[in-house]
Amino acid sequence: MSKRIRDLKSPVTEWREWLFGLIARPFGVLSPEHQFWIGFAVLCLLTTLLIHNPLWRSAGEQPYQEGDIASESISSPADVYFADPEESERLKNEARKAVKPIFRYESNKAEQAVQGFLSSWEKLQRHGGEANTKQSNSDAKAETHWLGAGGAEVGKTLAARTFSRNELDTVQTALREAAEGYVYDDSERQYFQNEVFVFDRSKPNLQSTVAMPESNWTSLSVARNKFRTRLTAIKSLSEKEANAFYTAGEILIEPSISYDSVATETARATAAENIQPRTITLKRGQKIVDEGGIVTADVLAKIGAVRNYTSSSRQLNRFLGLLLLITSLFWVAWKFVQHRGILPRLALSAGRTFALLGFVVLAQTAIAAALFRLAEFTALQNAKAPMNDAMLWSFAIPFATGSLLMTLLADRPTALFTGMLNALIAGLLAPRGLEFAIFAAIASSIAVYGIGRYRNRQTVTIAGGVIGGASAVLAIALIAYTQQPFILNTILLAIACGLASGIITAAVTAVLLPICENFFGILTDVKLLELSNADLPVLGQLALRAPGTNQHSHAVGQLAEEACRVVGGNGLLARIGALYHDIGKTAAPEHFVENQLSKNPHDKLKPTQSAKIIISHVTYGTKLAREMGLPQRIIDFIPQHHGTRTLHYFLKRAQEQARPDEEISENDFRYPGPKPQFKEAAIMMIADSCEAAARSLAEPNPENIRFIVTKIIDAILADDQLGECDLTLRELTQIRESMIKSLVAIYHSRVDYPGYVPPNSGQFKFVSGEHDSEERGLRYMNPADIPVSPGGEIEDEAIDRSQEPSI
Repeated sequence: MSKRIRDLKSPVTEWREWLFGLIARPFGVLSPEHQFWIGFAVLCLLTTLLIHNPLWRSAGEQPYQEGDIASESISSPADVYFADPEESERLKNEARKAVKPIFRYESNKAEQAVQGFLSSWEKLQRHGGEANTKQSNSDAKAETHWLGAGGAEVGKTLAARTFSRNELDTVQTALREAAEGYVYDDSERQYFQNEVFVFDRSKPNLQSTVAMPESNWTSLSVARNKFRTRLTAIKSLSEKEANAFYTAGEILIEPSISYDSVATETARATAAENIQPRTITLKRGQKIVDEGGIVTADVLAKIGAVRNYTSSSRQLNRFLGLLLLITSLFWVAWKFVQHRGILPRLALSAGRTFALLGFVVLAQTAIAAALFRLAEFTALQNAKAPMNDAMLWSFAIPFATGSLLMTLLADRPTALFTGMLNALIAGLLAPRGLEFAIFAAIASSIAVYGIGRYRNRQTVTIAGGVIGGASAVLAIALIAYTQQPFILNTILLAIACGLASGIITAAVTAVLLPICENFFGILTDVKLLELSNADLPVLGQLALRAPGTNQHSHAVGQLAEEACRVVGGNGLLARIGALYHDIGKTAAPEHFVENQLSKNPHDKLKPTQSAKIIISHVTYGTKLAREMGLPQRIIDFIPQHHGTRTLHYFLKRAQEQARPDEEISENDFRYPGPKPQFKEAAIMMIADSCEAAARSLAEPNPENIRFIVTKIIDAILADDQLGECDLTLRELTQIRESMIKSLVAIYHSRVDYPGYVPPNSGQFKFVSGEHDSEERGLRYMNPADIPVSPGGEIEDEAIDRSQEPSI
């Protein structure tokens, strides 16, 4: 049997048991009150951290740039004295950049180049002449006395013939023209700016500013190319001679102007040192910028000073103040839930309702905080309006998720309170607090009152559509309120974000709904309808092993559901509870009259054994339901529909069969209870007995049904079985009339067929197994003969049928 129970156990149940065990283990030594207040403190702390974490440093904390339009008025919250190191460093960098590069100029570089060439040439000619006089090899001597660039090869070429005075003058002129002026090294081009300072080394006190040096000065490579070009233009020189003169003169062309890095860096350091640190002084309440004003560089610096002040000096103060506000809000929420008491439709205690409310608010706050940041990030990524407006993107946040969840899981007043609480928190999160608090409050109200009963999963989708349409209208209203222009792109983006809010609300709700149902054990209508699936293993076992009990359960469910509707109870809960209230009979189905096909097994058992078997269907059914993971409210129907009544007829038989010295304990014949604790369980008790009694009537006419229903209700009242539930006498009268009406409709008189003569002798008759399950069991001609115990139980099993023939 334990193996069959494990087979019926769902994975969701195992997960839920493991999670509850993990959470409850550290708190097992604490009292429920201490556990509650620890959970309350954790809830307040987590919510506050989601709204404002003093340890977080936002990367996008400065929302403005120079030239932007202020979206709100900004004032100094206190006396602020702020030395802005970043601004001071920026000013120093600007001062450094403002210092022009310093270059040193040597005006005699061209003459030095010519003198250097002439010096080498004269030495070559002098030694060449001496060689000719001594009748020696002039070529060899000339080579060895060329001291300029190019070595012996150049000397050999230049000494090969005698150059005219005109040729030498032309070479000198080409060299002078190439080397004169401002010639700079190509590697120092990187230091050029639009303007540079130039100091003449020959005139230390003279300095000048040169504009566009790159276009006015000559690079060293260009100067040397110029020299080569001029040499090539001398027609009297061969190519080899021109190359030799170029090699000899190229190295003599040097930069006449050079970058002075030491002087430049010294000037820049001096300029940076002369910059005074940037300080900003603000008085408390001083207006920095009005809404709609232009953000200038000065305004931007002041906004930065205020933000630095609030993020450093007052972070902890703000966190503690916010924690106190959030704690106050949750305390008000707890008092609201506490004074509402138990929600009758779902039997949620005040503690569980508040836990659900806290979880929903925490989830809503986390989602809103993340999406507000995402909206700001998205706006910063776009430069053009309206895509750069974070307010428009924020309309897509699912503010109504919390109230929609509470509407589906609890009741409308609690859901509305949750929506208002979430709206206040949204106002604390949003950059435009008042506007978004109003937006969230209205959206939440629409989620609460804009949908009907939650009877199918499509309800969430429909609610999302309603919320999306309403949010789009609200977004346009807020645009008008904030006096923004009605531009087509702005309106379209606002509508799109409003509709997206509805879609996201439906999606998030669809994800969180089953989590809340399972974690908090909440029985929504959809969850109840899922439990009515006949393909579920336990219901399949009941129909297979105990068909009579299965038929009885469905009939009881119909009676209880109709009676609940009359008195304002949860009819669906009663009907689903009826399907499971007798699942314990699957352990020994043949010991219950509705499943008996022939003889009564109790005829051969001792009364104590029979009582133990019958009572065990309650204890085993409860155990089976817990192992399966059925919701607690459904499990409660199993013991409470019998209450603490006794098996009166078995007790009497035991007393009659007992020996004089044998003591019979009444507790052995009493159900363990408890008595019905809620309205639906009490109605189930009445419906269970009334259906069994009506099924036992041979002639279920209105008179007989009224007689037996009244007798059962009076017996239950006399046994004080309804003393612990909230049924009134007026409601009992309504329940009685509902039971009579329903039973008459179910067990109406059959049409008499020709040739059929109903038996009219005997106190009762027994219908054998060849009949349908609806016809099995005992039939009583006289309703007064039905074995109704003093507690209202129908004890057909106690009737000895060993001598009674079946038909």
